Amino acid sequence: MKYQRIRDLREDNELTQTEVAKMLGMSQTGYSKYETGENDIPTAILIKLARFYHTSIDYLLGETDNRERYK
Repeated sequence: MKYQRIRDLREDNELTQTEVAKMLGMSQTGYSKYETGENDIPTAILIKLARFYHTSIDYLLGETDNRERYK
């Protein structure tokens, strides 16, 4: 599974892979493997990304097209 939405959100926010990886406390290489789908994204990382981008995990995973976070 390719995680296109995390790449799109990163680019929409004009961030580099290195900047997002630093926020997550990991290497750029490790993060890039999430964007390409080479590695599945662990739940803890999904939670951090959803909070960082103010969206839902369902949106990140492509389960909904609604970017808004559930309240």
